[in-house]
Amino acid sequence: MSKTYAGARLRRLREERRMTQADLARVLGISPSYLNQMEHDSRPLTVPVLLRLTEAFGVDPGFFSERDTSRMVADLREALAKEVAEARVSSSDLAELATRMPAVAAVLLDLGRRSQLLTERLADAAEGRGGPAEAPRSPHEEIREFFYRRQNYLHDTDLAAEDLAREIGIRPGDVIRALTHRLTDRHGIRITADSDRLHHYDADSRTLHLSSRLRPGQQAFRMATQLALLEYGDELDGLASEDFPAGSEARPLARIGIANYFAAALILPYTAFHTAAEEFRYDIERLTDHFGIGYETVCHRLSTLQRPRLRGVPFSFVRVDRAGNMSKRQSATGFHFSRAGGTCPLWNVYEAFSAPGRIHVQVAAMPDGQRYLWTARAVTRHRGGWGEPGKTFAIGLGCELRHASRLVYADGLDLDNTAAATPIGMGCRLCERLDCPQRAVPPLGRALAVDENSSTFVPYPVVGAPSSTRS
Repeated sequence: MSKTYAGARLRRLREERRMTQADLARVLGISPSYLNQMEHDSRPLTVPVLLRLTEAFGVDPGFFSERDTSRMVADLREALAKEVAEARVSSSDLAELATRMPAVAAVLLDLGRRSQLLTERLADAAEGRGGPAEAPRSPHEEIREFFYRRQNYLHDTDLAAEDLAREIGIRPGDVIRALTHRLTDRHGIRITADSDRLHHYDADSRTLHLSSRLRPGQQAFRMATQLALLEYGDELDGLASEDFPAGSEARPLARIGIANYFAAALILPYTAFHTAAEEFRYDIERLTDHFGIGYETVCHRLSTLQRPRLRGVPFSFVRVDRAGNMSKRQSATGFHFSRAGGTCPLWNVYEAFSAPGRIHVQVAAMPDGQRYLWTARAVTRHRGGWGEPGKTFAIGLGCELRHASRLVYADGLDLDNTAAATPIGMGCRLCERLDCPQRAVPPLGRALAVDENSSTFVPYPVVGAPSSTRS
């Protein structure tokens, strides 16, 4: 059994609780000197200590796992892609930094992103496009980061939603009735049909207008979101204020995002949904039929099943359009979504557009050797009339291959055959696969091997690459 060295995490946990080493040592039943050695990685965390930590602070043992650093290591690899390519920084250096000094790594990431933004603005100015000296991240990007940092799980919000679901009698096939009674009886709200907007709440007349074109599951989601805003407004504000000050552009979006999370947790209560997911072996279509909720909502809810002591499969969730724009991305795993633009064309989320309505399954391997099982399906939304514009997205849901046997989609696949995995990357600009014939742009930080007397199967051969990629 591998030993667990997590001194930085242990120290951070203690400092967040405003405890001295003597205080924590007393709680754990060990000496302060022994605790000091563990915080400095001179001694590993023992099983008894881990168990006492989980009981005393309510953290999952995975909090101290080395896998917990994989997301930060991937972010660092992207931010320092040029330095990694030039061998000035190694992958082991990044892992060491993320493990032992996570706070320093976070500051370095922030500085890297600011530097990238400034470089882009200077390039715009040089080409006569003008613009401000620095362009901040969009509010929507900030909201995605808010959920990404929390691994797409809001514990207190999830518990509150499940308590309310139990109180008002939420159950499959009876969701709209239960929500209607709550809105009417508790808040005096009248629900009417509306043909112009998806939904609109008029506080003066206490009327909730819902589009007649919404399917039952969509109606339930809108009603549940409005209920969250009415009954849990203070809680939404408190959670949003952790990252966004009052008056910031992202603050109202954060409230909406958390309210949407609450709504999904209300109409798909955690325990009941987790039980069904395990029973159906994460068969998405069976879950949509059982709960009467849309495919995308079910996939998104599956990516939030990270309650301590009742965890589901840790999924990554993504929604992309045909042009590769990623409008949603959330992850409870170490899977890395590139922030530098572009995703891998070999990823099966793009294959899904060729056969809408069909679930595509792929075993994919990242450059670091980590393998994932991905499902992808295209979903189309229309307003309902002939000739009216609609929109189509591909919904992807993936997990590390070590969890794949729990999914119905793994049946019949040879999960041990590493050669059968499709090699994908984080996007061509950052991808380390120098021999990929699908590459669309040169890899960052690598000099091209240009020879007017020779051509290659690889679109952008680089200096120093193995001969197989240049011949």
